Amino acid sequence: MDRKEILENIQGVLGNKIKKFYEKSEKRVYIDIEPKDLIETVTFIFKKLGARFSIASAIDRPDGTEIMYHFSFDQYGMIVSFRVFMKERIGVKVDSITPIFIGAEWIEREMHELFGIDFIGHPNLKRLLLPDDWPSDKHPLRKDYKNEFR
Repeated sequence: MDRKEILENIQGVLGNKIKKFYEKSEKRVYIDIEPKDLIETVTFIFKKLGARFSIASAIDRPDGTEIMYHFSFDQYGMIVSFRVFMKERIGVKVDSITPIFIGAEWIEREMHELFGIDFIGHPNLKRLLLPDDWPSDKHPLRKDYKNEFR
């Protein structure tokens, strides 16, 4: 399967679940999906197409919370990023992808701590970076976080 076939496969299988499909370059593709379609999408790209999970990243936007899941097709030097957007900034909940592959466990823990995102079905959302006595309602990468130590 070549690059073109991979992208056609993604579009064919996901179909109307794709809200937006954007080829920034030969090496970068961005696909917007609904949070409810995340598990099906990640299962397909990882298990059926053989993409490697690279990382996930979160953004606290003024209008909500965005998570991007980045997958690599190393043989083509191509990264496909799936973007999910939730209108909530506080109390954000999204399905965990760790049941599909355990490699997502730590990045979801990190996003849980730093942004307050609740990953439903995650096996172990204990602290990873912040001290054990850190207040559970303080998330240092959210825009509303105030650092009392300044």
